[in-house]
Amino acid sequence: MQNATLHQLKVFEAVARHNSFTRAAEELFLTQPTVSMQVKQLSKTVGMPLFEQVGKRLYLTEAGRELFTTCQDVFDRLSKFEIAIANIKGLKQGKLRLAVITTAKYVIPRILGAFCQRYPGIDISLTVTNHQYVLDGLASNENDLYIVSQPPEDMDVEIHPFMENPLVVLAPRNHPLVGQKQISLERIAEEPFIMREPGSGTRKAVQKLFDAHGLPLKVRLDLGSNEAIKQAIAGGMGISVLSKHTLALEGLTNQLTILDVEEFPIERYWYVVYPSGKQLSVIAKEFFQYLLSEGKAVAEATALQKLL
Repeated sequence: MQNATLHQLKVFEAVARHNSFTRAAEELFLTQPTVSMQVKQLSKTVGMPLFEQVGKRLYLTEAGRELFTTCQDVFDRLSKFEIAIANIKGLKQGKLRLAVITTAKYVIPRILGAFCQRYPGIDISLTVTNHQYVLDGLASNENDLYIVSQPPEDMDVEIHPFMENPLVVLAPRNHPLVGQKQISLERIAEEPFIMREPGSGTRKAVQKLFDAHGLPLKVRLDLGSNEAIKQAIAGGMGISVLSKHTLALEGLTNQLTILDVEEFPIERYWYVVYPSGKQLSVIAKEFFQYLLSEGKAVAEATALQKLL
């Protein structure tokens, strides 16, 4: 194992955690052949296969399970070492690891920009992914802090709301319902919807509202990207429900508008969470406090500047 590299171990750990070469490649910003090659080289170093494929599913071998446990121990020790070094250095330099849901990408980078100006020596690792992947990362303690719109109910975590995240009904500007006041939920239920994939926080919130009123949610199209949904709305394929913050980058020339629908906006929040008992680094503590005390004001101020 003296010939194994830290990079190979990181690649192997990601594949083992996801049970997928493809997902590991996406997380690490590598190509799938590169991931496969790194795992193959590590298997040669170990002298035994680390994975076996049964049908389309990937399983760890006995040697793979042993190495996966070892990797988790090693990376946990390295993380604690980095925290110790960051504490010694204070806020002059170090790294902050964040994982955020896709909708938060419209807000968190603006908050991070102001934070980095205040502490220019800090490096940021920002992972933007869907709700389930953020929760997976939270469960395995991969990052310092996590931004979600739907806090987990089955994990022992610290949960703190820091900013409103209202869900609104979006339609193209030439939609016949534009301009109408207090459109009934029954009327809006007649429209075809373009929605995020099942399991997303937004999809669950909308489905819960429609179910409470005994109304069907007519989903014409599932898409895994807010940008793709906005393009589909502009193309006249239907209407959707998204965070109001997804319009932040549209400027004054956007092709979408918010419909005035009863029961909307659905009031939601963004939360910063981390495992209970986790030892936050000095940098993570500072950003945590920054989010709670200044995050909302900074995000709204920078959004206004973009529109002026």
